[in-house]
Amino acid sequence: MKKNSNLKLQKSKAHSYRFTVGRFLQVAVALVFLVFTARFLYIGISKTVNGQNLSARTKQLYKRNQVIKATRGTIYDRNGLAIAEDSHLYTIYAILDKSSINYKNKPEYVVNKSETAEKLATVLPMSADKIYRYLNPKQKAFQVQFGTAGSGLTSKQKKKIEAMKLPGIKFLATPSRLYPNGNFASHIVGLAQPVYDKKTNAQNLVGTMGIEAYFNKTLTGTDGYRISSVDASEYQMPNGNQVYKPVKNGNNLYLTLDSQLQSYLESHMTDVQKAYDPTSITAVVEDMKTGKILAASQRPTFNPQTKKGLTKAYRNILVQDTYEPGSVFKVLSFPAVVNSGNYNPNEYYRSGSVNVGGSTIHDWLTSGWGTIPFSQAFERSSNTGFVKLEQKMGAKTWNKYLKKFHIGQKTGITLPGEQPGFISFKTPVDQAITAFGQAVTVNVMQMMQAYSSLANNGQMVKPQLVDKITDSNGKTLKGYEIKKVGSKIYSNKTKKVVLANMKRVLNKQSGTGNAYKMGNADIAVKTGTAQIANPKGGGYLKGDSNYIFSVVGVYPTKDPRYCIYLTIKQPHLAGTTAEKILASIFKPMMSRIITMAKSDNSTTTVSVPNFKNMTVAQASAKAKQVGLNLVKVGEKDRITAQGIKSSEKLESGDKIFVYTSGKINCPDMKGWSFNDLHQFSNVSGIKLSIKGTGTVTSQSVAKGAELKSGEKIKVNLKE
Repeated sequence: MKKNSNLKLQKSKAHSYRFTVGRFLQVAVALVFLVFTARFLYIGISKTVNGQNLSARTKQLYKRNQVIKATRGTIYDRNGLAIAEDSHLYTIYAILDKSSINYKNKPEYVVNKSETAEKLATVLPMSADKIYRYLNPKQKAFQVQFGTAGSGLTSKQKKKIEAMKLPGIKFLATPSRLYPNGNFASHIVGLAQPVYDKKTNAQNLVGTMGIEAYFNKTLTGTDGYRISSVDASEYQMPNGNQVYKPVKNGNNLYLTLDSQLQSYLESHMTDVQKAYDPTSITAVVEDMKTGKILAASQRPTFNPQTKKGLTKAYRNILVQDTYEPGSVFKVLSFPAVVNSGNYNPNEYYRSGSVNVGGSTIHDWLTSGWGTIPFSQAFERSSNTGFVKLEQKMGAKTWNKYLKKFHIGQKTGITLPGEQPGFISFKTPVDQAITAFGQAVTVNVMQMMQAYSSLANNGQMVKPQLVDKITDSNGKTLKGYEIKKVGSKIYSNKTKKVVLANMKRVLNKQSGTGNAYKMGNADIAVKTGTAQIANPKGGGYLKGDSNYIFSVVGVYPTKDPRYCIYLTIKQPHLAGTTAEKILASIFKPMMSRIITMAKSDNSTTTVSVPNFKNMTVAQASAKAKQVGLNLVKVGEKDRITAQGIKSSEKLESGDKIFVYTSGKINCPDMKGWSFNDLHQFSNVSGIKLSIKGTGTVTSQSVAKGAELKSGEKIKVNLKE
């Protein structure tokens, strides 16, 4: 009985336990259900998961973001011939993964590898067998490329392959730059190359050399974009919303270079490079009146399209290298001597050698020419003569003129990496030899800047390479302006003396430049032979070829406009002379310039705008735009009269006087020409008593003094 009672008790306990567990599970399931229900209700109402909006995510899935790539601006020559323009190159690749199926259920992978290889071999520079091996990699791959042979494809090659309609064959576009002229002012124009941008995950063209680098921001455009609604098949929905930002293409540059002249120069430089294998050659042709560089190049050079020669010619030696110029520097020291009043052409000196501070300085003809007048020092390129002239002038005066010529200062030309050079001026020996271009280093463009003073009556103008900047629609954003450098260095009278001496350099009997004589052509030249400092130290290199040989020539002599400056470093003379080598470039280039000048109708004159009723700020901007310098007379801001009538002609760089009424303070007239004085009198009504010719050297009324009606100013002019 007791046994049965125990059994019943155990069964009762088991039943109670199962009931408890069942109840617990019911409650647990109910709780889980409630949690999930609450969660779904929350998501349904808030439409958010983990802080992310599901509606936004869904919309994002059905939106297509399209980047609209900006075009890099084109670089043109002065006549509108394209020198550098945008292009694209392509890399071919093949998808191998058989899961690549498009929405139409068609394969997006290579189906027939043999056929694909055979067809691609007709376009790519590789055999069908090799292509087939690429299509069958040893390890499983989603996609493959075809090495260097499959990259750098042109648009034409891409179109040929696309016409074959090969499944699985795709292309990656790489931005590229087209340089259609090959070796053409390569270091001036420069180079733009694709650079990977981590932010945009794309390749963009970036200027790395020359104009391309200096004006990279100007040439680079701004990408646009389009965000549009699409369906599940990636088709744009007709009523879908769109967000659009228009693309802004890069601005265009028009250079001062003349393509025909540049090509002609490149051809002759290549001939000399092949024949005489010099360490380097530089050549520049400039319109001296404006500072516009018409042609410029160097050797060694490179082809920007193929990159051939780039590794050996990365430096722009026109501005990045400095050198001792030699006797072509006498075109700077000679006007300094003349203008400072230390030149007596009829005074005699002993040539051959001169002792300075215990050091002996020799003429290039060490025996000299005996006792000769200083009038022969320039044409014979006598170093001893110029040492004696420098001593007459004095170190203090000569140093002042070196600063006026901005030696040791950058020109600011629009090329990266310009080096300023230096002047060694501590000892009497250094001071003496700077007179003939040793102990002083310059870059090529510094010399061009200095030479420009010969065309502008002693006033230097900055060498420039950009004629104008336009937007992608052709609208001019910035035009060319002549930029004067410093103040006037020497007088018109001094200029005439210098040019007369440069003309005599061509004399067969006494001149050093007879090799450059061109019949009766009205040219003037100066030659130079500069020693090269020993890179290991200890003076200069020895040997007949270890020099930098140079020549500078101007045309026409009376009123120079064009200048050619050539240098050649360490040529293999091979039985000839450096003068004859340089003449093989100089003569044909000068002949081309003379022909061009005779047929060129363009001048440096500009038409005077109508400034009346403009503000001074407006008129100043307008004057700069056309190449004139505005001179305000009067205290007000609104222009009521101008010294030269509108539509009449002035030389680019000339002054244009305007009157604004009110009191007139006497200006500083020093350096003014007769025409400047005439304009001032016209607009102001102030009478002038003028004596002499040339430019103003003194005035009877002090600068800043208030001028009264009917007052007369006495001014003296001197050549």
